[in-house]
Amino acid sequence: MLPNNAINILVGIVLVVTLGANFSAARKGFKQTVTKYVIKPKTFLQQIPPNVAAFILILQVLGVFKIGTFEIDESEQFFYLRVIGLVVFALFSFLQVQAHKNLGSNYSQEIAIVKGHQLVKDKFYKYIRHPQYICQVLSDLGAGIALAGFIILPLVILVELPLFLLRARREDQLLENHFEEEWVNYKKKTGFIIPFIG
Repeated sequence: MLPNNAINILVGIVLVVTLGANFSAARKGFKQTVTKYVIKPKTFLQQIPPNVAAFILILQVLGVFKIGTFEIDESEQFFYLRVIGLVVFALFSFLQVQAHKNLGSNYSQEIAIVKGHQLVKDKFYKYIRHPQYICQVLSDLGAGIALAGFIILPLVILVELPLFLLRARREDQLLENHFEEEWVNYKKKTGFIIPFIG
């Protein structure tokens, strides 16, 4: 059985690896400038959900050092739950990186249509329209469970999840207005954030 500290160390390693991989996958989006946007609506959903996700990331880093977490004895029955959280965190962190890579040059940190924007309909996006958001939420939940973070878990469920759902709905509206019939046909074949649902 792994000691509790080992779970925290593994969460820290996954954080470092996936942060680097996400940055690499999204670097084209980081380079976007206002001049490359064709459409970029003004909405609180541009900045608030990513800022909440960044705050949760800070809490995860603190959680690795047992700040903002429950004190759990190594013999506690919650050990296996924490291991499951670690696996969920690692799996969905990896899947989120892949979702960003799938978008390629269509990736943007903003809710926007960029010059030359194409509707991505393969890989993850063949089944769901917003895999990056559901992966973010599930990886954050996994990290919260693995770290026994008493601040992370309610923040993810009560704040991050609703904000990402609103952001994804706003992206759907923008893409539908831009791609019209292509979007309508694509939407019929895909789920919103869960395959075959909505």
